[in-house]
Parts: sequence; structure tokens; C-alpha cells
Amino acid sequence: MAQGSGSARAVLALVLLCVLLHGDLAESKVYTVGDRGGWTLTSGGWSRGKRFRAGDVLLFKYGRGAHNVVAVSAAGYKSCSAPRGSRTYSSGNDRVTLSRGTNYFICSLPGHCGAGMKMAINAA
Repeated sequence: MAQGSGSARAVLALVLLCVLLHGDLAESKVYTVGDRGGWTLTSGGWSRGKRFRAGDVLLFKYGRGAHNVVAVSAAGYKSCSAPRGSRTYSSGNDRVTLSRGTNYFICSLPGHCGAGMKMAINAA
């Protein structure tokens, strides 16, 4: 009988762990970059005052062909350059899940990043 109660505790612990993990996933939020204005030359400061978590999703909305979204390193962000092999989104309705730490994004179309179309998002 002692062995049976140990198994019950293990199952209960596993169920509790699943509930806790599901709770973290359920807390993920979807943010539309630039709010109603979308991803534009002026949306670089959009993230100020917002608190992001790993697993949150950024939705980049823009006219297809007018812009793109490129996930870059800190160096790519600072230099406004997208190294070969960088993940590039171009649908105009792009969903990007944030990783823990700082996530960097630029528009790689000529002149856009230099004009301010870039953002660094820190996710806890």
C-alpha cells in the first residue's frame, strides 16, 4: 500500500507540473507591432513601456512588398545589415515568437533601417 501512495504522489506531481507549464503558455500575448499603424518607418519606439516575455508573439503588419522583417544580431541591428542566412519575413502579416533575452529586428529594404525602422525587444 505504501508503494501505491508513492505512485499517486508522483502522478499528482506530474499533473501539477503540466498545469503550471500550461499556465505559462496560456499567458503568452500577441502584440501587433506599431498597434493600428503597423510596422512602419515610425514604429521603432513602439515597444517603449511594454513588458515582453519569452513566448510572446510579435505580429508585424505592413503592405506586402513595402517592407520586410529580418531577425538579426546586435551587430546587425547597430549596422542596419542583415547577414546572409538571416531569417527574413515578407508576408506583410508575420508572426515572430520572442526568445528570452534581446530580440533584434530590422527592415532590410534600402534606407528603411537607417530611417529608424528597427527595434530591439527584451523578453524576460
